[in-house]
Amino acid sequence: MTWDEKFNELFNRCLSDYQSGNSDFMSYYTLEDHNFLSSIGYKPRELFDFVEDLADEGLPAKSTALLVAAVRRDYFLTVQSGKTSPKKISRDDVPSFGEEFEGLAYLPRIIAKAEAKLRGELDPDMMFGCGGDRKFLRENGEINPADFLRHVWAATGDLSKVSEFVKNQRPSRPVSASS
Repeated sequence: MTWDEKFNELFNRCLSDYQSGNSDFMSYYTLEDHNFLSSIGYKPRELFDFVEDLADEGLPAKSTALLVAAVRRDYFLTVQSGKTSPKKISRDDVPSFGEEFEGLAYLPRIIAKAEAKLRGELDPDMMFGCGGDRKFLRENGEINPADFLRHVWAATGDLSKVSEFVKNQRPSRPVSASS
């Protein structure tokens, strides 16, 4: 079984547990599941956050959770050489909701969260792909969270590159005719 098949199988099992009324996400995982998640640079809470949001809000889709996990896994294996970062980024370490960059409110926050997600450093109480992130990505051209993560990775800390990507995703506004 490939890693993505294992991820989907685990996601489905966790979703079933949650929908059955079990909200103790740590009880969802076997030792083998923990080892699998560690092998892709993922934490139990990260998977649960996607499960919970899908069950409660209908979004993000399971395929989005898989795509985000794929980006994290790639970063973990290629950049981090399979080594987990000991650092943890909390709510106090990321920009506030209202901060903006190049006219884009929330951009500094979602970039900081994306960078921490890539490195596996998000505090368990924070989620990349939460409702606020999804709103920002939706309003700026229906950007898939995994695509955003990959662009943040490629930008290597250059906020202008991420800003340019986001602005290029926005739907063009119709030009009004002059009278």
